[in-house]
Amino acid sequence: MRYTVKPHDVCPTSLSFDLEGDVVRNVEFTRGCNGNLKAISKLVDGMTVDQIYNTLHGNTCGYKDTSCADQLAQAVRQCYEESQK
Repeated sequence: MRYTVKPHDVCPTSLSFDLEGDVVRNVEFTRGCNGNLKAISKLVDGMTVDQIYNTLHGNTCGYKDTSCADQLAQAVRQCYEESQK
């Protein structure tokens, strides 16, 4: 299933991804640091929700308490948990 969420306190205006069970595929960010976000998307493709969350959750950007990677980790966890209800 395809999910699109609005990240908070980061440059991208949205992020989208597919959840196939607990596997994340086809991550796309809208706006933000194009090269870095393409790299993150490639690196996490095929990883499980837990792998992404355990690796990226808590990562910060500059003075912010979050980052694009952290927002992705939170989004995949939240969408996965909601899909299990």
